[in-house]
Amino acid sequence: MTLPIRPPFPPQESTQSKTLPTGTAWAYEPKWDGFRCIIFRDGEDVEVQSKSGKPLARYFPEIVAAARERTAQRWVLDGEIVIPVENTLSFERLLMRVHPAASRVRRLAAETPGLIIAFDLLYTERDGALYERPFGERRAALEAFARDEFTADGAFRLSPQTRTVEEARAWLARLAGGADGVMAKRLDMPYRSGERTAMRKIKRLRSAECVVTGFRYGSKDRLVGSLQLSLYDEPDGVLQPVGYCSGIRAAEKPELTRRLEAIARSPGLTGQAPGGPSRWNDRAEAWQPLEPQLVVEVQYDHFSEGRFRHGTRILRWRPDKAARQCTLAQLIRAGDSPVDLL
Repeated sequence: MTLPIRPPFPPQESTQSKTLPTGTAWAYEPKWDGFRCIIFRDGEDVEVQSKSGKPLARYFPEIVAAARERTAQRWVLDGEIVIPVENTLSFERLLMRVHPAASRVRRLAAETPGLIIAFDLLYTERDGALYERPFGERRAALEAFARDEFTADGAFRLSPQTRTVEEARAWLARLAGGADGVMAKRLDMPYRSGERTAMRKIKRLRSAECVVTGFRYGSKDRLVGSLQLSLYDEPDGVLQPVGYCSGIRAAEKPELTRRLEAIARSPGLTGQAPGGPSRWNDRAEAWQPLEPQLVVEVQYDHFSEGRFRHGTRILRWRPDKAARQCTLAQLIRAGDSPVDLL
């Protein structure tokens, strides 16, 4: 490649914030729940780089093909790979793509093709080294590039943006199923490769009451290390796993371990059981099933496809709450589909 920037090129990153920054120096965009990537095109040569600097092109052949179909021959674009399924974006389908079998990747690419949501433009042959310019200028160049190169039903889509904090707050309150927050970006700053000074990430934190249906011992002792969280799926009344919770305070572990061991018996879950030992640690214990008696309220930031996408945090135990009252309905909320914004 003869581009002025080539992989591996660390993407600009963000710091986490509890509130949206305000003022004319900021622009706001949805925070997409996909695979962050930088796409480099130099004629027929196309490379797709992950956030960690690893190549992604072999897992997303349809994205490579779509990049080669653009009229512009030389450019570098920052964005997110997502896979729309019905009216949401599926992170599970993205994970299925990272597979060693090329035949499986090709089949999945045909069945559920991915999209690129573009939110920054770092270089074009026409504009030159945009990464050296303020984001406000880069965004204007990206919008012009999108008008020339993107189509309404194509593989490349322009991420929506607003300059008003009121609309950003509305997004934060309403977006669901593939967009789990808002990104705030400084309009006056150049692209800060590998740095966290030009963007802030704001997530909406919510809580849910879950049944504890299992636990694992910690790797260093026989005290509880993590809890399996489940919810009843109406109308069948089946207990389905929705995630886990760790970070239990050391002072609480001895007493909690005794409580859990006292109600440890099968079957625990009545729905789809997750795997046994951790795939990251061969020495990790399998889940110990529990009678569905204990209820815990946890904090989470994103729920999609029947799972908490990230780890949760214990807020409090709920002895006043019956396990049967903890249903999936509390997590299925009305919201704007992120697909409608593309």
